[in-house]
Amino acid sequence: MLIRPIEDPDWPAFVPVFRGIVDDGETYAYPDSLDDAAIRTLWDEPAPGVTVVAVDEASGLLLGSAKSGPNRPGRGRHVATASFMVAPQARGRGVGRTLAVWVLEWAAAQGYAAMQFNAVVETNAGAVALWRDLGFDVVGTVPEAFTSRRHGRVGLHVMHRFL
Repeated sequence: MLIRPIEDPDWPAFVPVFRGIVDDGETYAYPDSLDDAAIRTLWDEPAPGVTVVAVDEASGLLLGSAKSGPNRPGRGRHVATASFMVAPQARGRGVGRTLAVWVLEWAAAQGYAAMQFNAVVETNAGAVALWRDLGFDVVGTVPEAFTSRRHGRVGLHVMHRFL
């Protein structure tokens, strides 16, 4: 698996992954039915951030993507945040973990002091377990802040770890 910056030819492969994950209604609060340009605007992290893709080195298939940058501007810019999407056909192959480790190393190299996830859906057991395994703590949960398609209103965890 190769992690590299996203390139223009990657967007046609990533857009369906984004749509499928958002339409599933279990992990992201992005609006449904975004056009391709809106998806690119939401996912393409501006400098000083980065957007990367994970691709299968043998086939070149896009396996997932991550974006990272400052969680807040100004006096909050020393804390990074990140978002991740893994293609359904690539789940269970370590893509999320590989992207997460890459992002954590990138953030540390950029001089960030910590990473904070602002909205991890509490019923997203796989993500919560992965983040905990990588040293993140739940520092708070906003009750009923996300409407899950399967579970109704559930909490959003704020998760944090020092780098």
